[in-house]
Amino acid sequence: MDPRHLEELKALEEHYWWHVSKRALVTELLEAYAPREGRLVEGGIGGGGNLRHFESLGYRVTGLEVMPEAVRHCRAQGLSDVHEHDLEKPWPIDESVSVVVLLDVLEHADHPVTVLENANAVLGPEGVVVLTVPAVPALYGPWDEVLGHRRRYTRSTLRADASAAGFEPVFLSYWNSFTFPAAVGIRVLERRSGRARSSEFPRVSRPVNVVLKGMATVERRLMDLAPIPMGLSLCAVLRRGA
Repeated sequence: MDPRHLEELKALEEHYWWHVSKRALVTELLEAYAPREGRLVEGGIGGGGNLRHFESLGYRVTGLEVMPEAVRHCRAQGLSDVHEHDLEKPWPIDESVSVVVLLDVLEHADHPVTVLENANAVLGPEGVVVLTVPAVPALYGPWDEVLGHRRRYTRSTLRADASAAGFEPVFLSYWNSFTFPAAVGIRVLERRSGRARSSEFPRVSRPVNVVLKGMATVERRLMDLAPIPMGLSLCAVLRRGA
């Protein structure tokens, strides 16, 4: 991750609609599918806002992060059990874990199956992995390259990586469908110009931010009824295969 993107995360993750909505989505998935207590390990902690939230839910939290700047920031914010570590190497966890959270992490990894295998190795018998990844490979472009993405996923490629690591999805859906048309337009303009608009999240006014959070809430209620058929991201809950 570009250090400038980390600074943006630190500034936005508490109020920007994307971060708030993703945190709400993950919280609902934890409530529906995960053990309600125990150790939670987040890989890729960014600015630490999600890890602090998971701690507020009652989990004992551990963070693993490749960026030393992020680790220093999170420790300064009172998150003591955070460590600089490459997720593609065996994880330094000495107890069974209830939950592993990987939010927009796998797309950065050279070997995403190895990351999932390392998660599998630390999970307890009832443990789950909750993850999000960017979706729709046809949208891969300069913006992904700026952010250090190696890939975008489909349902089938995410299932394949999960299966190769010994998991099967118990929940799998696209999400962030309501901004899909705008994203397509932006990607077309990027490709015509040959460069990304920037690595920053698009700034929106306060009223628009509220509207987008509301649309994300409606989408989550629809997701309660059936998986969303298309969106800019995928979310999943994984358990060990039979």
